[in-house]
Amino acid sequence: MEINEIRQNIDAIDNELVALFTRRMACSGQIAEAKRQTDRPIRDHARERAILNRVTALAGDAYAPYVHALYSHIFDLSRSYQSASQAHPSPLTVQIADALAQNTRKRLPEHALVACQGIEGAYAQQACERLFPYPDILYFDSFDGVFSAVEKGMCQYGILPIENSTAGSVTQVYDLMEKHNFYIVGAHRLRIEHRLMRKNGDSKAPITEVVSHEQALRQCSEYLRARPEIKATAMENTAVAAEYVARSDRDDLAVIASRVCADLYGLCVVGEDISNSANNYTRFICISRQLEIYPSARKLSLMLSLAHEPGSLNTVLSRLAIAGINLLKLESRPMPGREFEFRFFFDMAASAADPDVVRLLGELESHSEHFTFLGCYDEQ
Repeated sequence: MEINEIRQNIDAIDNELVALFTRRMACSGQIAEAKRQTDRPIRDHARERAILNRVTALAGDAYAPYVHALYSHIFDLSRSYQSASQAHPSPLTVQIADALAQNTRKRLPEHALVACQGIEGAYAQQACERLFPYPDILYFDSFDGVFSAVEKGMCQYGILPIENSTAGSVTQVYDLMEKHNFYIVGAHRLRIEHRLMRKNGDSKAPITEVVSHEQALRQCSEYLRARPEIKATAMENTAVAAEYVARSDRDDLAVIASRVCADLYGLCVVGEDISNSANNYTRFICISRQLEIYPSARKLSLMLSLAHEPGSLNTVLSRLAIAGINLLKLESRPMPGREFEFRFFFDMAASAADPDVVRLLGELESHSEHFTFLGCYDEQ
């Protein structure tokens, strides 16, 4: 048989499949209405298992795995369609609608009290000043301190690093996201230009130790690897490390930090642009205790945990694909106290002003074991 003839047969079969699929989806809609009237849940595990057993037996051993995968996806689509047909305002959808209606500003305020980790000269301070033209900044020793300051209402906003283009995610911040209640209301992608600095630029003494934040040390690992005689010591912040070097009487000590720190603490730059990559960026998020959504918000973040069973993540991804949403990032983190179970963090290109997106969020909220809407925001 010629390939064109085979393709004609496939086209004819596809026509039949589409007609049968649309009939099946229409029946799913009728099932949804019947379940609504009897207050029954959308998913029926026993019914799905019985169908899978029947259709895989019909397919025979050669095609059984493929039919199993096909029908598992059909069930996902049917549940999504049934959920949409039964859509009603959830607490989250009401909260998003209220945030959109109450926010009269076009962007973050120019004046605000903002929590940052570190001291003057920290990269978080620089990101803060990109987002807020005239901030009042309170500094805290740890990321946890920033979260707590916002959660307790001590500061209106907080700035935290979430991801670096070369060193990856700031895992400590991701872990703290599960502990605190907050929303992401803005983000900034800051160019990171690390310098090597010491107290006396004319010193001939060899550098034997470099101090900085662990992320900065990781981002400059190639520079340090080429100098095995130098000990790398992690500190809580690049600016804190710069101040430490400035106050030290050691002549063999150096720091990796920004040029801003050189000016602030009277240090001398002895190494320019020592990052592993010339395109070194850190993404900072701005958090708030209150949900704020601005007109330019086009990025959406959430975290959720799923049933520990095959296909649970694929179900979520399928629903995003059906909605035409572009997934920007997917990060998994172990759930404390639960072996081999993970919480997933999603970043996606979507607007909370889109009714279809809000409907999808409500659906994910109702079908996830733990669901947290982190916010919809603009990233500069």
